[in-house]
Amino acid sequence: MGPQSTYHVALSPLTGRVQVFAGCASPSVFRMIDHLICDCDGVLVDSEVIADRVMHDTLAATFPTLDFDEICKTAFGQQTSRFLESVEVAFDIRLPADFLRTVEANVEAELASSLSAISGVRDALRRVALPAAVVSNSRMMRVAASVRRAGLAEIFGPRVFSAEQVARPKPYPDVYLFAAQQLGVEPTRCIVVEDSVAGLNAARAAGMKTIAFVGASHIPDGYADVLRNMGITRIMQHMDELPALIDAGVRGDFGDLQS
Repeated sequence: MGPQSTYHVALSPLTGRVQVFAGCASPSVFRMIDHLICDCDGVLVDSEVIADRVMHDTLAATFPTLDFDEICKTAFGQQTSRFLESVEVAFDIRLPADFLRTVEANVEAELASSLSAISGVRDALRRVALPAAVVSNSRMMRVAASVRRAGLAEIFGPRVFSAEQVARPKPYPDVYLFAAQQLGVEPTRCIVVEDSVAGLNAARAAGMKTIAFVGASHIPDGYADVLRNMGITRIMQHMDELPALIDAGVRGDFGDLQS
């Protein structure tokens, strides 16, 4: 009698379909990556350009004699509260006590009426055979609403994390390390999709591999070159590139190259 084959059954966390593998070990044994993690703003939803415009307009309405054009370009990837602190320092002004709440309310109102998912993101995520989570610097309420409005809630489920849950936001690794702990996965076996330098640095500091996404509407010209000069090599312009990149990571094609 010849050797018997061993079969292993796995349930895809995204499609819900049962997959059958032949061999002597579970397919997860051979994976080099166990979890996909995505930033929210600028990766899942095209929200950064909306938030930046609302931020600028709210500042300009409050201080009509000041020019906030240049400093608002630096808001990319920052927590709103941290950015507003830098505005106070740069202009030697004191913002109204309720200014942060005003900005957030104005952003929420605009997102509710005009937020859209990044082109192709739903199809791309459904083609990735890994569980997926969201990790964001934004407030949990905003992140959850954005995921829901983009039609992605069924993909991510409860696996949504915010910098509100940790002491320090990106570019510190805290929120990524917290997410990995809650997900029960080693940070080194996660791959992260980020658009900002702060987010990429946070994920790399956590020991995770990264993919930079440069296809959102707020991304400035030449940004991909800036990332390459930082040593970041995995850069994608369109979400339809994501499944192949994830497959390469799962196979171990990235080796020890974090980015």
